[in-house]
Amino acid sequence: MSQRDWEEHYRVGDTPWNHGEAAPGLVDFLGANPGLDRRRVLVPGCGFGHDALAWARAGFPTVGMDLAPSAAEAATRLAPSGVPVQFRAGDFLDPSVADGAYGWVFEHTLYCAIQPAQRDEYVEALGRWLGPGGQFVAVHYMNPAAPEGPPFGCTRDELMRRFGREFELVADWSPRSWESRAGREWMFWWRRR
Repeated sequence: MSQRDWEEHYRVGDTPWNHGEAAPGLVDFLGANPGLDRRRVLVPGCGFGHDALAWARAGFPTVGMDLAPSAAEAATRLAPSGVPVQFRAGDFLDPSVADGAYGWVFEHTLYCAIQPAQRDEYVEALGRWLGPGGQFVAVHYMNPAAPEGPPFGCTRDELMRRFGREFELVADWSPRSWESRAGREWMFWWRRR
C-alpha cells in the first residue's frame, strides 16, 4: 500500500487491525521481563499507539511512528498525560528520518504489511534506528488469512536468514494473540551483533 492508502484507512476509520489495546504477546513479554534495559524504544507502524503506550507505561521513553499522519495524530490525542511517549508521522524505511540510536525497536506485523520486495530495506532501516547492542522485538504474521496481503506471510526460515546476519536470536515463541490471530503469529527477540 502507498502512504495515501494507509492515510485513507485511518481518515475514514477503516482499521480492522486495531484491537484497542496492546498486543497480548507484548504485554506478556514486558510482564515476564521486568529487568529489561530501559533505553529508548521506537515503535514503527504504531497505529493508534497502544503498543507504544505499553512500553511507556513499563518505564521506557518511547516514540511511536506511523506512515499515516492521521494515525500519529490520533495516538497523540489518545495518550494520557504524564506517560513518556511521543508520536509522529514518518516512514520507518526512509533513511532521512532516522533520528538517533534507539535501544529497542518493537513492531507488530509492520514487516508483514510492507511489500515483500521491501524486506531487505526493512533490515537496513532497522540497522539505522538501533544503536550498538540494540534489541529488536517483533510479532510477525506467519500465515495471514488473505495470502494476497497485506499482511503478507513469511516463514521462520526467511526471518532467520534475513535478520540472522546482523542480529543474534535471543528467543522466539508462539505468543498469546487475539482470537482472530491465534496460531498465525510468531514472536522474535533479537539483539544486534
